Amino acid sequence: MNDFDQPGDFERQMPHDVEAEQAVLGSMLLSHHVIDRIIAIVEPTAFYRPAHQTICSTITELYGRSRTPKVDPITVGEELARTGDLAKVGGKAYLHHLVSMVPSTALAEEYAEIVRGKAMLRAVIEAANRAAARAYTQQDDATEILDDAMAELQGAATGASPLEVKLSVGDRWAAFLDELEVGKDPNALDTPWHDLNDVIELKPGQLVTVGAATGGGKSLFGMNLAAHVALTRCRPALVASMEMGGSELMARLTAAEAGVDLDRLVRRKLTDHDWAKVIRVSDRMQNARNFVLDDSPNLTLSKIRARLRWMASHGQPAAIVVADYLQLMTPEGSSSQANRAQEVATISRGLKLMAMEFEIPVIALAQFNRNAAGREPTVTDFKDSSAIEQDSNVIVLMHKPPQPDPDDPATKDLKDRTGEIDLIVAKNRNGISGRIIPLVFQGHYGRLQSMNRDY
Repeated sequence: MNDFDQPGDFERQMPHDVEAEQAVLGSMLLSHHVIDRIIAIVEPTAFYRPAHQTICSTITELYGRSRTPKVDPITVGEELARTGDLAKVGGKAYLHHLVSMVPSTALAEEYAEIVRGKAMLRAVIEAANRAAARAYTQQDDATEILDDAMAELQGAATGASPLEVKLSVGDRWAAFLDELEVGKDPNALDTPWHDLNDVIELKPGQLVTVGAATGGGKSLFGMNLAAHVALTRCRPALVASMEMGGSELMARLTAAEAGVDLDRLVRRKLTDHDWAKVIRVSDRMQNARNFVLDDSPNLTLSKIRARLRWMASHGQPAAIVVADYLQLMTPEGSSSQANRAQEVATISRGLKLMAMEFEIPVIALAQFNRNAAGREPTVTDFKDSSAIEQDSNVIVLMHKPPQPDPDDPATKDLKDRTGEIDLIVAKNRNGISGRIIPLVFQGHYGRLQSMNRDY
């Protein structure tokens, strides 16, 4: 019986379709040509009946270890007898009954989709029940319960399963060879600055921290990078801003993309020439549905994770996240007596775990202590916590070089570097550290540019 074996009972059974499960297994027993297509859709745990799970596992195992596939009711029956499971699944007679339940193997994939759909519904119910049970006990933090429930529901929506994860060297080897042949990691992202690309790659699972003093250009860096990913590479990007509102973010983005003076954009004092530039980029900006600017108040790790799941559910899974900036993020479940260094350390670790969970690079913008002013910064200059240095895969420090002063013996012989800013790659787990990449700082256009690139 479909869905519920006893629909009138108060205690309803979980959603399932026995006939669809029988048709899937029967198709696999009838023709080994459909097995590959079916196991790409469902796995043994997707079946509701334990006997069907056992039969499916036996079929796939027998199929996988046979050089010339020999999968039929007789060979599967012999394998089940060898493992002592034949009587548990109903004997050889039931295997032949499964074959008789198949109208046509041409519809095997459709039967498998039905089984998969019922398994997803069960996963939703189980996740909701677990969340409800935790909510009734009131022993856990409400935000934690909600976040865990959303993670489980998102897993149910995508059909994610730990069994699908490929962990062994054998599973990873072919893809690694492909990367070597291509000459780069196909999952890595580049930046809009080619000199920086020679030193670092933005890889999935990385926490990349970009530090600067107040007004030092870290927000420009974050917006320029996210715009490059979304508008140039056409990959979805999320900017979670705790420093600026949506209107200010849009002004900076428009200034950088259109080449319009940022001050005139902010004050809404555009000239006719400015309007012509804005109109030229209007179509591209209007269609940038993959570029999300989240300026929600009191952003937390849970809210950013929820936004990432929302993007994925709308067919735009983010390829990168920019958090602006780390020390402004609201800690979850902290008390008024909480140590600020511990709070920032928790946020930093949470951003690293987020990068690994969603398999994307997370760019955390961070502020320096006041004592970093007037000198070249180091990785120990981050405000509030040293954990930022430990959690980060890559650390880029932004530094405006000092200008020559004829009246100061220490600086009078320095090169005039007006309008420049240095990116110091202070930590790089996958490459060279210590490199300094100079960029052109065009604050009036809200952008950073490579030194030898003309606009």
